Amino acid sequence: MKNRRFRPLIYAAIALVMVWIIALTVFFLSGKSKMTIEKVDGFLASTDLTQLSAADRARAVDEFGDMVNGLSAEDRMKWRREEAWKKWFKAMNDAERSKFIEKTLPSGVKQMLDAFSQLPADQRKKMVDNAVNNLKQGGANGMNNQGGNYGQNGAPPLSPELEQQVRQIGLAELYTHSTPQTKADLAPLLDQVETQIRNGRMN
Repeated sequence: MKNRRFRPLIYAAIALVMVWIIALTVFFLSGKSKMTIEKVDGFLASTDLTQLSAADRARAVDEFGDMVNGLSAEDRMKWRREEAWKKWFKAMNDAERSKFIEKTLPSGVKQMLDAFSQLPADQRKKMVDNAVNNLKQGGANGMNNQGGNYGQNGAPPLSPELEQQVRQIGLAELYTHSTPQTKADLAPLLDQVETQIRNGRMN
């Protein structure tokens, strides 16, 4: 009789333990699977494109793009300031660079640039000003400078020359007719502009 009385409690306790085990497992796996700058840097350091076959290079570029897309917005902003990926990018051929850029640039970049081009000139200028200022300050959209202080010798997110071209030629026009390298250099600015458009910050 006592066993029957306590049987529901035993089952409930077992069920609770199982729930906790599942929850802890999911938590552990999610932490292990979360993409980090360290994981991206480790991949770059362990992979030499020049030593790979054409098929292996294609897979490596694909994996690299997937890892970058897996970074959080803040980590992606910090990562773009590093030099390791730029050296790896230079080792790619033009086709690989184009593939990587198309994979990692803001989603719907063409639609974003079309929307940007339709704005009045003064709003486009203001958005570019805001984006450039955010980049110079080390973050945007609520991001702070934690981990973003690269010292006086840190590479700027947007070179003065490229900033001047954006202002003179126009962001959409420059991107459309630029090389893969220039598109990569413009990526941080595109991220900023896309965020402003997505959040309706046009005024």
